[in-house]
Amino acid sequence: MSTAAGSPAWSWEAGPVLTTGPLRCERIEPVDVAPPFDRDCLAGLGLSGVQFGSLQRRAPGCLNVDLRPLTDGVTETELGRLVRVDGSTYFVRLDVCQPLPFAGDCVDWAYSEHLIEHVPLLGAIAWLTEVRRILAPGGLLRLTTPDLRRYIESYLAGGGFFAGYRERLRARGTPAMPDRLAFMVNHIFYFWDHRWIYDADELRYVLGRAGFTPSAMRVCAFQQGARPDVAGLDDERRNDETIYVEVRA
Repeated sequence: MSTAAGSPAWSWEAGPVLTTGPLRCERIEPVDVAPPFDRDCLAGLGLSGVQFGSLQRRAPGCLNVDLRPLTDGVTETELGRLVRVDGSTYFVRLDVCQPLPFAGDCVDWAYSEHLIEHVPLLGAIAWLTEVRRILAPGGLLRLTTPDLRRYIESYLAGGGFFAGYRERLRARGTPAMPDRLAFMVNHIFYFWDHRWIYDADELRYVLGRAGFTPSAMRVCAFQQGARPDVAGLDDERRNDETIYVEVRA
């Protein structure tokens, strides 16, 4: 995020220039399958799960979902249209605040990294209710999101993980981040267009409202969980600020 002259195009006071345009890929191939996507359809493509909020981290073996479209320079993905991307992964553009175009019990697992905090609370409950509907009995949901407790404990401790977090963002090309403690707390709530921030208890609450068993939710470590293939989707760049939880349908 910089101007042509190399100076920052945004500041921490003003906020970032949030990009909502298409993400680039090499090739988009339409798949002749219409929603609602059912278990036979997904299994026929070799897909056993769904990754919500995939951005550019599209994974094989699952249907990757994001609101931002993809483009290969010729074609741009349409809402609800399933496509094959670069000959290796599958993608569908969806808004998780709308009913999901999937049949019930159609996937064995669902994964979402740093998505739920961008959705208003009632929208998050509605989305998770839909996720519960599309998971097969015993299917696994793994959620990751910024951990409110880690931020508050770091604030009270006078720093905690904040220094490493600021350095990580600086290394990714952002402007130098202020070291004020109150700034860091405001940052998690407001800066990246966040809508609701969670700790373990708040995640249990929304999962319970969505039809999962709250007491069955388990807090996990980075890339550790009931299914190594699903936990392996965790992004190392975010593990210093993230809470990881799993629950079964």
